Amino acid sequence: MDFQTVNLMLGKSFLLNCQIFIVTLLLALPLGLLLSFGTMSRIRPVSALSKLYVYLMRSTPLMLQLAIVYYLPGFLNPGHMLSRMTAACLAFVLNYAAYFSEIFRGGIQGVPLGQREAGQVLGMTKSQIFFKVTLLQVIKRIVPPMGNEVITLIKDTSLANFIMVKEIIAMAKEFGNKAMIWPLFYAGVFFLVFNGIVTVALSRTEKKLDYFRV
Repeated sequence: MDFQTVNLMLGKSFLLNCQIFIVTLLLALPLGLLLSFGTMSRIRPVSALSKLYVYLMRSTPLMLQLAIVYYLPGFLNPGHMLSRMTAACLAFVLNYAAYFSEIFRGGIQGVPLGQREAGQVLGMTKSQIFFKVTLLQVIKRIVPPMGNEVITLIKDTSLANFIMVKEIIAMAKEFGNKAMIWPLFYAGVFFLVFNGIVTVALSRTEKKLDYFRV
């Protein structure tokens, strides 16, 4: 099999990695923000449940969570299993929302209380204080740790092959079964290029936020 064919097949499989990555970011970021509010809530049941969720998601392997999300629905209701891709996306969203929530929580709690109190003195509502005072500083604070999680997410998408999603590593393994080992190493190039693009984008984002120093 020639290089062009292998490159094309790996490229098509890498689109699944990209799909998992995009869906996870789009859904896990807002869910993580909600979870951060939950963990900081003064309502004890809400706070306790949110903290328990974050603990469970961060303390168990993502592969185990993938298996549970994929196999559990069919076990509870035979014949109604999720598709492999849907299960992969759902597991990633649930997992990364927990990590993002801790980053959001740290960013929000890192904003000096005096600034929020100053907003109250000026007659601002809680929503105005959050969006006009707190949020800008939170964004500045969370970009570096959030960037690390995003880079990790790109690499973690390869774990979807655990439930037989034919992403790029799974496809490269198939070539390995045909005595072609080099596609497995070549698959790393796709991750290097994608990570490079994301790293540059994150670096530019940090520079644009330099005007707002905390």
